[in-house]
Amino acid sequence: MGFFKLREQDPAGDAKSLDETLDALGYNSDGLVPAIAQQYDSGEVVMMAWMNRAAIEETLETGRVCYWSRSRQAYWRKGESSGQIQKLIEMRFDCDGDALLLKVDQTGPACHTGRRSCFYHKVVIDSEPLINPEELYK
Repeated sequence: MGFFKLREQDPAGDAKSLDETLDALGYNSDGLVPAIAQQYDSGEVVMMAWMNRAAIEETLETGRVCYWSRSRQAYWRKGESSGQIQKLIEMRFDCDGDALLLKVDQTGPACHTGRRSCFYHKVVIDSEPLINPEELYK
């Protein structure tokens, strides 16, 4: 049974070592885990990026968010070229240990398009079903 599954019934306030927790994360085959950045005071999701263990450790040590850029194959310290930094307020792991939630204080826009959030595209359903699915799949 996995580390995170075993912790499901642990009482509030219980803590494990950082090394043990980071060892147990569900990194993908490239050694990365998705990290969702959320503005700490508004709850707005501002971006998603990838982190490896070293990026997580640097972020926790410095308080400034560091990601792994898959396109550049390099560490990406948010805001190092744009000045739009992310200060880490809190880091959480999901119940399966395969995703991170970073509560951040985002300076300016988070998105490379200049927008506050990378999540500015909306999916809009613009048609009704021609046939009720319950009728279609009797």
